[in-house]
Amino acid sequence: MGAAAGTHSTGYVRDGLGTRVRQLRVAAGLTQSQLAGERFSKEYVSQIERGKTRPTRETIEWLAARLGVDAGFLADGVSADERLRLEARLAQGEALSEGERWEDAAALYDELAPALAAAGSPELEVRAICGAWKALVPLGRVREALDRLTRARELSEDERFSDVERAGVLYRIGVCRHVLQSNATALALLDEALTLVERAGAPADQLIANILHWRSRCYRRQRDYEAAREDVERALELAQGVRDPKTMGHLYFQASLLAERQGHWVLARTYAERARHLYEEVADRTSLARLLNNLGGLNVLLGRSEDAVRFLKDAFATALEAGNDADAAQAISSLAQVHLRAGKLDVAEQQARHALRLLEGRVDYLHEIGNAQLVLGRSLLERGRLDEAEAAFRAAEASFEQFGSASHRASAWVARGDLAARRGDDRAAARLYRMAAEALQDVRF
Repeated sequence: MGAAAGTHSTGYVRDGLGTRVRQLRVAAGLTQSQLAGERFSKEYVSQIERGKTRPTRETIEWLAARLGVDAGFLADGVSADERLRLEARLAQGEALSEGERWEDAAALYDELAPALAAAGSPELEVRAICGAWKALVPLGRVREALDRLTRARELSEDERFSDVERAGVLYRIGVCRHVLQSNATALALLDEALTLVERAGAPADQLIANILHWRSRCYRRQRDYEAAREDVERALELAQGVRDPKTMGHLYFQASLLAERQGHWVLARTYAERARHLYEEVADRTSLARLLNNLGGLNVLLGRSEDAVRFLKDAFATALEAGNDADAAQAISSLAQVHLRAGKLDVAEQQARHALRLLEGRVDYLHEIGNAQLVLGRSLLERGRLDEAEAAFRAAEASFEQFGSASHRASAWVARGDLAARRGDDRAAARLYRMAAEALQDVRF
């Protein structure tokens, strides 16, 4: 039979398989013709050994049987026992992430990296990268996660991966891009992931719900609230169908944020309470801390300051219990805003500085860093410490510029305008107020 019978054409041929075939054939005392037998040609065996073609899985299993080795070892250099050991360790890492033990999970994946590289198994390596992503992003190691996912994207182009698996990698890259403020890139990646998974036609409702969840966040960031709402509603149906309370919690949280942005504060609180119960049901402390912080803000808007403080203190305590300093900082920053409104300027300053210390170096929290800098500046301005206030306002402007939000930069310009007015520089104040007004005109609410 000719070589075509066992060939699957691909643009990606893994190094190593051909070398293992040749070494095992020589060790068995077989010529290429003898190994090929009546199934293949001598030339086809030569192509495999020289890495010119990648045999199908069926052919690999046939060759492994002829050579007396495990098919997994022949394909990837990983024996069945070694694969089981690595899979058990990967499952352990996934369990650690589910339990929000991010540091332990990240350390385990780092420890496994050399063994996975030596194993030469793309399936195991991609699984490990996707598992590491889940731990690295909450730790603020987003760029590191993105670098690893770039490797996973390359590996997933191999024929052994399905479109659903490729979509899973693209989805995770999209999340990283969103967290790093590259919203347009994130949206394009999530669109591509959704197209892939829907084209595959395989059951993947959980993945589709996750993609829609993060795409709704992209739409919300660019203030396309109708598109965001449609994605949330569709994703909720899917999450309910697969009975996934955690994803349902995320989606009700998004629905709450959308309602808040559109001024429907009571509805936003209703959605937030639904999310809260779901997070408590699955003991998702990280998401619960963020949700409690949001509930605190909603109660401020509804004029219920005491309830707001209670929620924000609970958010701070929950975030600390979960070992998440960045989310604890968000709660402290929100408390600082409440105390600033109440005229408790010393407390507001202390809490804003505390939040900034906790958020130092967290480029994935630029929005909250800018808010804390604004609160700090306002508390200093109200006590006449004008030079310090100016430094805080300029720092907030820089954070919001990096965040890429015109409306937030406008809030920094208004603050600087108030500072200029306090100094009696009416011309500078008018210019800054005008900049803010023009920026807000360009924002589509």
